[in-house]
Amino acid sequence: MGVQVDVEPVTRYRAINSAQLRQTPYWSKLSRELQDAVEVVSTVLPFRTNEYVLANLIDWNAIPDDPIFRLVFPHRDMLAPAQYKSLRDHLNAGNRARLQDAVMAIRTEMNPHPAGQMSHNVPTVDGHRLTGVQHKYRETVLFFPSAGQTCHAYCAFCFRWPQFVGTAVGRFGARDVDALERYLHANKDVTDVLFTGGDPMIMNAASLRQYLRPLLSPHLERIQSIRIGTKSISYWPQRFVTDEDADDILRLFDDVTRRGRHLALMAHISHPREIDTTLSRRAIERVRATGAIVRTQSPIVKNVNDDPGTWEELWNTSVRLGIVPYYMFVERDTGPRKYFEVTLHRAYEVFRQAYSRVSGLARTVRGPLMSAFPGKILIDGIAQIGAEQVFALQLIQGRQSEWVRRPFYAKFDMEATWFDDLHPAFGEERFFFGRQDPQGFLTDDQCSPSGDIDIESAVSTFA
Repeated sequence: MGVQVDVEPVTRYRAINSAQLRQTPYWSKLSRELQDAVEVVSTVLPFRTNEYVLANLIDWNAIPDDPIFRLVFPHRDMLAPAQYKSLRDHLNAGNRARLQDAVMAIRTEMNPHPAGQMSHNVPTVDGHRLTGVQHKYRETVLFFPSAGQTCHAYCAFCFRWPQFVGTAVGRFGARDVDALERYLHANKDVTDVLFTGGDPMIMNAASLRQYLRPLLSPHLERIQSIRIGTKSISYWPQRFVTDEDADDILRLFDDVTRRGRHLALMAHISHPREIDTTLSRRAIERVRATGAIVRTQSPIVKNVNDDPGTWEELWNTSVRLGIVPYYMFVERDTGPRKYFEVTLHRAYEVFRQAYSRVSGLARTVRGPLMSAFPGKILIDGIAQIGAEQVFALQLIQGRQSEWVRRPFYAKFDMEATWFDDLHPAFGEERFFFGRQDPQGFLTDDQCSPSGDIDIESAVSTFA
């Protein structure tokens, strides 16, 4: 696919939810069954898009199998048949109270905060929990600016879907950048700050500057890298090209890099079509001209990019555009995971085949990766060792730095889709960093290889 001329030059951003979609010409392009799915599933999971995505990224002649349509729109099979029927019955009856009870019950079953996001990753400063900050790995702090906790459009698989469902319970978000500064002063090992969400690039230039500028002060020179997690290059590239403060954003980026900080846009790009429009490529050019680096990452998602050819094209295109291929993730164990998940065996084969077809410049990418409770677990291979077939694994990030790059092995399981499904190989009772309880969380009595550090001590090191 060559560079596409944008079908409609959309210059003014307008979010479109499920109700507003009915007022667009795209609603009539959906069959009655697809319309019904939007109405029912969006009561549970967030739906938000915009005119740029609708006009330029979706092939309406190929729905429902078009990958961007699958990426953005709600689908019936995201819910169990009984759940779908219950919600549809409550909608038809107009029983709002019962509908909301059913919605909350389904959301609770969807593991809304995986990998200890709420229980173990939130640090404290001056005796107060920093609810808009997460600190899981020694060198890197995540900051959730309250003004950046939405997106230009939502991915239907997003593991942070609880941020967007209209309730304050369990949301991340912080307005107080002073508290972040105090925390960074107290934690001398931190060198990287990742602004995440939602999408921080939903903020205007003045708001973003308010959060970035304090990190550029001389007394925080050890903050070497500032990262911004964003989908804006895909879903609203106008942010860097035609928005009224686009030039202000780029001047801010230039200021960050001129002050000697590494600025990285961690671009969530799930399919090569997302960077195949005139606007997206112009946005990439303008961002790179400031000295910022664009890196690309995404989960492997069934119905969207679960084939080697898509990843081969994405990584090759990224290199041509000056983007660094970074991560292929495994879809997290949350939300409508059954609809999007692929087996670990399949994820590894897709990665291996795509990786084998690209040049060394694209082999900066790592994967498949699971962001699980212990850390980022890399599936390094599938091997036969003696009489046992195994997954060869390693942590490329861990709650304890001593865990990183230590090979370990799990019994091969053709049906496994997440780390919780795996069991230690060779008759071992536990992985070297500890065992798992039935819910998949590390237990308090888990030890390091020396047997003298429990998990709570490990967590408090970073809190």
